[in-house]
Amino acid sequence: MRRSVCAIRHVAFEDLGLLEPLLEKSGFEINYVNAWELDRKTAEMADLVVFLGGPISVMDEVDYPFLTDEIAIAKTRLVTAKPTLGICLGAQILARAIGASVRPGPAKEIGWAPVNLSDAGQASVLTELGDTPVLHWHGEVCELPADVESLAYTPDCTVQAFIPGPNSLALQFHIEAGAYGIEPWLIGHTGEIAQTPGVTIAKLRSDTHQSSASLRSAATNAFQRWLAEVGFSNDK
Repeated sequence: MRRSVCAIRHVAFEDLGLLEPLLEKSGFEINYVNAWELDRKTAEMADLVVFLGGPISVMDEVDYPFLTDEIAIAKTRLVTAKPTLGICLGAQILARAIGASVRPGPAKEIGWAPVNLSDAGQASVLTELGDTPVLHWHGEVCELPADVESLAYTPDCTVQAFIPGPNSLALQFHIEAGAYGIEPWLIGHTGEIAQTPGVTIAKLRSDTHQSSASLRSAATNAFQRWLAEVGFSNDK
């Protein structure tokens, strides 16, 4: 029986990206589920859940009540130590699940740049990233509980990654992004790009082509290590 991945998606183009072929090669059956169509029991019981990104805020529960269900699912998975990954909005869902606060950051981070690793980050799977540029696309930041360490940071975001519980990982940046489908991002986020000083479609496209190959290699190494750490071997 193949392992199951429940990839919770908020917009169609923010998908598993370069992680998808890696998961398939590792023997996972991938099931994309729209956040507003979640079956809570299925998500809670999946072998692996990935909370993906999206342009909404995790604080927008009044407008998007399915966020409440996502946070509840995240809490259950963390309590039961089931492998769980959160990316961007997904990281903020995991942050809320452990009682962290989320608020607007000092500036939007949109574009390619490396993250700085803390001592805890250097001892984690993120050491595989080294100084590889990753894609940033967020305007909010997390404030973690005192007992949860930040693994990575940038000048405008002190929490770029953290471990919210056993067998879990939260990444504010996009480890999955790259040449796999950047054009839909440039279309879907065109309004935000136009409103962000210093960010242009041309530069994002150029930087993506320049950095995506190195990210693909580094992200593959990091994610393979993480899969092994949470108990998934390469055997199908």
